[in-house]
Amino acid sequence: MIRVSFVLPAFNEAGTIGDDIRNIHSSMRDIGLSYEVIVVDDGSTDDTGKASEAAGAGVISHNSNKGVGAARKTGLRAARGEIVVMTDADGTYPTLEVHRLVERMEGADMVIGARTRETGPRKRLKGIAKYFIRKLACFIAGEEIPDLNSGFRAFKRDIAMRFMSILPDTHSWVSTITLAFLTNGYRVEYIPIEYRERRSRSTFHPLRDTVNYVAVVLRIALLFRPLKIIVPAILLMLLLALVGSVYWTVLR
Repeated sequence: MIRVSFVLPAFNEAGTIGDDIRNIHSSMRDIGLSYEVIVVDDGSTDDTGKASEAAGAGVISHNSNKGVGAARKTGLRAARGEIVVMTDADGTYPTLEVHRLVERMEGADMVIGARTRETGPRKRLKGIAKYFIRKLACFIAGEEIPDLNSGFRAFKRDIAMRFMSILPDTHSWVSTITLAFLTNGYRVEYIPIEYRERRSRSTFHPLRDTVNYVAVVLRIALLFRPLKIIVPAILLMLLLALVGSVYWTVLR
């Protein structure tokens, strides 16, 4: 019986994915739990699939690039473990420490590796955007969220499958599943992790994906915490109506 399934979505990561897979095997060597490593090759045009197999992973291939969220869903469906651990295949996450996620799952429904710093190009702009999105998500969830969209996390597969219909094909997959767990009362815990500079080209689009993240937070709120959006919206409209009324009847 497989206890833990590692799922790595990958698009043109031949130069880094082998190291990440070998790190996972090394990290799990002394844990004593049965596990599998699944790479979802999302339409790569390089040797991502071959490099993954050579490092000891099973590979599922998409015929074309469908998006990182779609790759995550493919891996989630194929996973046989009761615990699923997801990480990116670009060398940015500390895959030598995946055992920390697995061990912390005792008593938790999801464990997220919370990054201690932002990296990459335009990191200040990305940091500001992610800060405000995270604060909006905290308001919706009603609790502090150290890292909303970390790609380094473990969770119970059976719970995640309940939200499959709302999980998107884009980068906002991780934000969606974080809020889905939080707003439905599941226990989410966090461990601090170091986040390294990416060695391959990122598919993250600052404007498009930031808009997607905001849309995700609002959509989850309307699905699971509608009053968090509806009540402030009504109060704002009433305030605008009152200001307008005062302006037209008193000030003019």
